[in-house]
Amino acid sequence: MVMHFVGASALILVAAHAAGWLARKLKQPYIVGQLTAGIALGPSLLGSVAPDAHRSLFPEDISGALTGFAQFALVVFLFAVGYELDLKVLGTRARTAVTVALAAFVVPMAVGSGCALLFRDQLYDLGMPRDLSPAMVVFAGIALSITAVPVLTAIVRENGLAPTVPGVVAVSAAGLLDVIGWTVLAGTMLDGDGHALSWPWRALIGVGFTALMLVAARPLLRKLLWGTRTRMEPSLRLALLIGFALGSAWVTHSVGLHVIFGALLAGVVVPREEGGTLDPDLLRPLHDVSSLLLPFFFVVSGQSVALNSMDATGWVALLVVTVLAVTTKIGSGTVAARLGGLGRDDARTVGVLLSARGLTELIALNAGLQAGLLSEPLYTVLVFMALTTTLLTQPLLLLTRRLSQRRPQPAPTPPLPDGTTTTPVADMG
Repeated sequence: MVMHFVGASALILVAAHAAGWLARKLKQPYIVGQLTAGIALGPSLLGSVAPDAHRSLFPEDISGALTGFAQFALVVFLFAVGYELDLKVLGTRARTAVTVALAAFVVPMAVGSGCALLFRDQLYDLGMPRDLSPAMVVFAGIALSITAVPVLTAIVRENGLAPTVPGVVAVSAAGLLDVIGWTVLAGTMLDGDGHALSWPWRALIGVGFTALMLVAARPLLRKLLWGTRTRMEPSLRLALLIGFALGSAWVTHSVGLHVIFGALLAGVVVPREEGGTLDPDLLRPLHDVSSLLLPFFFVVSGQSVALNSMDATGWVALLVVTVLAVTTKIGSGTVAARLGGLGRDDARTVGVLLSARGLTELIALNAGLQAGLLSEPLYTVLVFMALTTTLLTQPLLLLTRRLSQRRPQPAPTPPLPDGTTTTPVADMG
């Protein structure tokens, strides 16, 4: 089985990165191609077209090894996300970014949770119980409220929006959305059953562990990393920090939370260099490792996606959920940005950017499936919703640009004091 796993790994890596390259050629984020390849290698495509080949390539005997690689890649990726998270980017647009983040979380959250309660009979047809638990209802809201910061950042950079007001507001609001979303998601994980400790004890231990990490681990890491900078080799520093992230993920998993929370917390705790700058010798290999191994996570996640098992109810649910996911995000983000002082085109650009979900959505859905908050049919619906909304982001940005070209340009949003400017949507490259 060892060589079988090696062969399957070769297929996963080549297929996922080839699909990522193709996606980039089609002006889509690299990660969209990898996600698509992961789903294609699952029962939805390969399992339907060549079921014998699918069973031969991905037998039960290697599922444990694939899952282990997937979890390792996930921990490294989220550790890097936590390390990069910096709410200081809010700057003088803090009030606008906070307003946009709250609106873009609360509105989709309310709509998603409300729909779960109103359409529980339809959800029953998708494998959910009629008596939905509070955690299941909240999770339905989270599924609509998530924004993928890595994908959004890539789209902002590739469209030349990084130095503009809508780009800064969108990235800042997405960072706040990450904090809010992961916090609420942690609460839903605590409400799950099947753990030896009751949820109040798990919550107390989780809070205590977070405080310990902030109070004790951060200064210790600062002393180890920066106090011995000249003596510690970059490879040793990387190994130390990945081990730290894995240990933190193990603790949160043992408490009854998901490994994602420990990985994120570890990244947030790691101190930056003097002046608050990121360490390129740490960030570059973290991105390389996670980018190389994330296809394992996509393939493991894709094994639970069964598009061929969806009936009419599933397809209708996919259409409704996708429409709600797009309209609630774009609408709430646009209105909040307008109230924050942005021009019409800039505000619409912010709303469209916040609609991107991608990998962050898939991570949350995977955690919800493992916690029993989703059925496999509903998981399939939401995975394809995440893929669709991410694919729509770039075309919607182009549509916004074309709409702005058909009318006189409004007065630009005032630039930030640090030189950040507004680039009219019509001029985006």
